[in-house]
Amino acid sequence: MYLEVIGVLFIYFVLLFILGQILKDNSIVDIAWGFGFVVAAVYSYIRGDYTGDLRATLVTAAVAIWGLRLTYHLAKRNIGKAEDFRYVNMRKRWGNSLYYIKAFFNVYFLQFAIMSVVSLPVIYGNTNPNQEFVWFNYIGIILWGIGFYFESVGDAQLKAFKKNPENKGKIMDKGLWALTRHPNYFGDSAMWFGIFFMAISGIDGLWTIVGPGLMTFFIVFVSGVRMLERKYEGRADYDAYKEKTSAFIPMPPKK
Repeated sequence: MYLEVIGVLFIYFVLLFILGQILKDNSIVDIAWGFGFVVAAVYSYIRGDYTGDLRATLVTAAVAIWGLRLTYHLAKRNIGKAEDFRYVNMRKRWGNSLYYIKAFFNVYFLQFAIMSVVSLPVIYGNTNPNQEFVWFNYIGIILWGIGFYFESVGDAQLKAFKKNPENKGKIMDKGLWALTRHPNYFGDSAMWFGIFFMAISGIDGLWTIVGPGLMTFFIVFVSGVRMLERKYEGRADYDAYKEKTSAFIPMPPKK
């Protein structure tokens, strides 16, 4: 079943690659990122033939809510705008001769590979039915709820902050952003660990923790936290913000 789901995801990213080249906009992969997990969850849920299983239903619903919200949020923000500067820089750096090959492997295939690993708890939960809940499944539900709150509310607070012209050029340090410099990224990580704890029913599924672990690694050290921290590096107001605010895990601000 796992290889079957991976095959579906590969086709999904190939189609995205073709669409990206037609539109001359590789940043569509960002919009499609969350929806790819929905594809993996729903496909494994239906093909696993355990649609009556409570655990599988909860896991699929949790992924669908997360993925569809993220897709809508990014689509609303990005559709109609020019290609993201990261992909524009890639075009310039790679040149014309091997551009399509490099674009496929460095953008689309890379995200396909990451998604294949991060989806492990979802596929496991949807193909290993067990109606009986254990204590850590409830922890998973709570953790997912906390994560969803931080991601969705954090995004909404930042959107409202940016919408106010008086805040132009300022650092967002109110609401959830006073507890962590990256509430949306923390929420993303928390939700995926929540999905992991919801999906497993015993020690036999513990190995799938590599999924949320990889997601968190990329969020913190590669494409999320580190990239944004570099963007504001050297700014006095951001340095002051860093002094009093936790980088990732929410904590009361320092005095």
